[in-house]
Amino acid sequence: MQSAWLYRRVAAVEQDPRKRRLFESLAEAAAEQSITWQKTAGIGADEAAAFRPSVRARLVARLLDRLGVRPLKTVLIAMKLRGLSVYGAPSTSGHTMPTSVEQVGVRHRGVGGNNLRAAVFGVNDGLVSNASLIMGVAGAGADSAVVLTTGIAGLLAGALSMAAGEFVSVRSQREMFEYQIGLERDELAEYPDEEAEELALIYAARGMDLAKAREVAHELMRDPDRALDALAREELGLNPDDLGSPWGAAGFSFVAFAVGAILPLTPFLLGGTGGGAVITTAALAGAALFGVGMALSLFSGRSALAGGLRMLAIGGGAGALTYLIGSLLGVAAG
Repeated sequence: MQSAWLYRRVAAVEQDPRKRRLFESLAEAAAEQSITWQKTAGIGADEAAAFRPSVRARLVARLLDRLGVRPLKTVLIAMKLRGLSVYGAPSTSGHTMPTSVEQVGVRHRGVGGNNLRAAVFGVNDGLVSNASLIMGVAGAGADSAVVLTTGIAGLLAGALSMAAGEFVSVRSQREMFEYQIGLERDELAEYPDEEAEELALIYAARGMDLAKAREVAHELMRDPDRALDALAREELGLNPDDLGSPWGAAGFSFVAFAVGAILPLTPFLLGGTGGGAVITTAALAGAALFGVGMALSLFSGRSALAGGLRMLAIGGGAGALTYLIGSLLGVAAG
């Protein structure tokens, strides 16, 4: 009943007629399912009439009135609402809808670009944070042994922190995915016809002919595994292929951060001392920052030269500022 109530609130703020019809239909389906459960649980009409949405649901509804659906997509998914993948789909002019079961889900199959992007950002984080740390300690007048110890501590602390954060993030995301997909599996077994209709309505909301959408959806339902895969993608906006390993993500983050963090530490690891090691560290960090900025241009589509110079300015500014602060603190402590 709460899902039906929320679907109606979503439909009320939706301006697109096709999407509005989708959520109105989902509200009707949820209301029908609630009647089935009322009979199963022996809930009387008076008790059902006393239904009141939860505080969380009412808060989400108020936010919907003010912000609209798109900004609250992940919140609504967590509230177990379906059909929200229509907000992540390209426009019908630039996206060809599937016309057969074989085409369903094909556009969702990703490539390894996200891993490459994560690696570049991980290296950048390690580089900027540890270079700034080393420059700050060196600016305070610490000897090379202290700078080396501090740099190694910064590398380990940062890499372990990144790894722990990534482990928790991926583990939580995986548990959420598995929970949502489990609910969808139960609903598919309980209401196969209703699930087929919901899937057809989603395709129709994106511009596909409703009759063709129903044909594709009903054909999908003949294969429960493929149907569940399609429902997870289209109803929940979840990609089962994204259920990565928390340990793998943690290890990947640790290595990426450590690679970046070790670069500014290299002169001191090789026995460098004094101002010469500091200058070499700054030069290495600057060159690496420029390279990272150029690499990031692969994802932004902007000029590689401009990207490199921007990253050099940002990272170099952070290092210079921490060196200055370290120098001031060193003078004050001295």
